[in-house]
Amino acid sequence: MTQATADEDTAPVAQRVRRELPTLEILAITLVAAGLLRPRLAGLFDDPAVQTWATIFVSISIQALPFLVLGVVISGLIAAFVSPEWFARALPSRTSLAVPVAGFAGVVLPGCECGSVPIAGRLVSRGVPPAAAFAFLLSAPAINPVVLVATAVAFPGRPDVVFARFLAALITSVVVGWLWARLGKEAWITRRSHPVDPAATRWSTFRASARHDFLHAGGYLVVGGITAATLNVVIPESVLDSLAGSGVVAVLTLSLLAVMLAICSEADAFVAASLSNFSLTARLAFLTVGPMVDVKLIALQAGTFGRSFALRFAPVTFVVAVLTSVAVGSWLLD
Repeated sequence: MTQATADEDTAPVAQRVRRELPTLEILAITLVAAGLLRPRLAGLFDDPAVQTWATIFVSISIQALPFLVLGVVISGLIAAFVSPEWFARALPSRTSLAVPVAGFAGVVLPGCECGSVPIAGRLVSRGVPPAAAFAFLLSAPAINPVVLVATAVAFPGRPDVVFARFLAALITSVVVGWLWARLGKEAWITRRSHPVDPAATRWSTFRASARHDFLHAGGYLVVGGITAATLNVVIPESVLDSLAGSGVVAVLTLSLLAVMLAICSEADAFVAASLSNFSLTARLAFLTVGPMVDVKLIALQAGTFGRSFALRFAPVTFVVAVLTSVAVGSWLLD
């Protein structure tokens, strides 16, 4: 191995370290600042609106956190102990059959959607048909058991919501996979190498993966909880009622909100449950679109498969996810 190759292999590790350190520093500074400013901030919570905001934010965070922790732990174990080659051997040789099998295989990968993108990239690099890898990429964050259990907890007594989420996500992933098999072109994909640190042990891989997923997914959970609480407090109820009252507008509103919030799939059900002014079909669109198309996923997909891929893949996935959610929601929920 030449020195240039060695530098290229170690560069991604160094870049990840440089990106993670500021996150930890910001978290530490925030905690210290909160402690020092606590006496001055205490008076703010006398306002009823602020109390309502804090109650909503804390309830969403507390409900979602156990599922987030469980998801990143299991995802880290899979990253460390299950090789991508296992998925390649388990798929049928025909792409038309491999796509639905790969879509359904998302059940076995508990974890955040952030982890499904690099796994799909490794699958493609190992020779798995891209259409099958993309079906897996879309389904895994939405139909894995951690997400489905979290959805059941967020919507107690509504197993139909859990089943509708499973069905809408599975159909969307398979349809998008088949569309790519039919219309996709190899030229749209930028294949990238996935260097592995040969000195890394399985447990060090587990710790690094779990730590990375928790820092990133936890941050998106906080942002989502803040946004959901702010929407409930700042936006007049009449505005939400007007948006929620129109079927098409409500569905598009929550679909676009899912793209912008970029909430982890293990936590988005609790945010959706808090948006009670909207119909269940609109909230199903929120739950279907979010794990498949959001701002962070588009960036991750562009970094893994290239900008040309992301600019085509994300809009198609969004349209299919919205249409599927409306069809499944109209049938099962409303």
